[in-house]
Amino acid sequence: MSELKAIAIVGVGGQGTVLTSDILIEGLVDLGYQVKKTEQHGLSQRGGSVNCFVKYGDPVYAPLVVEGEADVVLAFEKIEALRWLKLLKKGGTLIANDHEILPIPVKMGKAEYPSDALEKLAETVEHMYILKATEEARKLGAAKVTSIILLGALVRALGLEDYDWKSIIRRKVPEKLAEMNLKAYEIGRNLMA
Repeated sequence: MSELKAIAIVGVGGQGTVLTSDILIEGLVDLGYQVKKTEQHGLSQRGGSVNCFVKYGDPVYAPLVVEGEADVVLAFEKIEALRWLKLLKKGGTLIANDHEILPIPVKMGKAEYPSDALEKLAETVEHMYILKATEEARKLGAAKVTSIILLGALVRALGLEDYDWKSIIRRKVPEKLAEMNLKAYEIGRNLMA
């Protein structure tokens, strides 16, 4: 039997959280793990919160990740890292993309984006990686590959690098963007070095 692991992948609609979790799950199943997933979309097409919870190991009874249970929280955006930090277990790992997407109340002037989000996270998290994944994706030519950069970082954090993740990436992304996504995966792995 393998140890049960819980992962929360959180972000905003359109960032690729579901794609990242789908690739992760396919690889975990190929590796022989029992896997369960749940996802929640909150007005995801309008910039709302999206989260995917993945549990793997043996046995896995339910996919929901509860407060203090996640081994890893992978956040595609800083406010989402703050919002879902409560899921991280003591000694767990937070991987957060240093990126801001302004929620509707901020855009309407009814709220302020917390300028000290990273500092607040650093106060509470022992194992934290802040990645400039969106910035790196733009250097490659497309912000959309941010999700694959973060996948590469997650795979390294989980110690699952011995698997051929690139074959799944090739199948899951449009053919014309395959090479860019494969480069993005390597960048993500290297950001965790």
